[in-house]
Amino acid sequence: MEHFTAEQPHAGRTWLDEYRTRIESIRVRAEQARDRVATVTATARTRDGAVVVTVDPSGSLTDLQLGVRAEEMPRSRLAETVLRLSREAAADAAAQVEAIMAPLTGAGR
Repeated sequence: MEHFTAEQPHAGRTWLDEYRTRIESIRVRAEQARDRVATVTATARTRDGAVVVTVDPSGSLTDLQLGVRAEEMPRSRLAETVLRLSREAAADAAAQVEAIMAPLTGAGR
């Protein structure tokens, strides 16, 4: 930590002002990242459109669409497909969140 003498009061105020400016910049960037994270969604689908799943930033399922082709699938395969696609979409959402947060956390440096 820097110590300032009585002869350097201006230097101390300048340092404090710069510190406050940096903190405010970090706060603004964190709020912007939070807002961007809140809008993250990820969708995964089968090639034939039988199953489409969408998840939120936490990976929770927010939408499930079963197309006509889903009716032709055995129930066990349909369930496995929904679970697999949910995991894929959740991984995509997590990657999006990580990319948004990386500048704040220093990840990737």
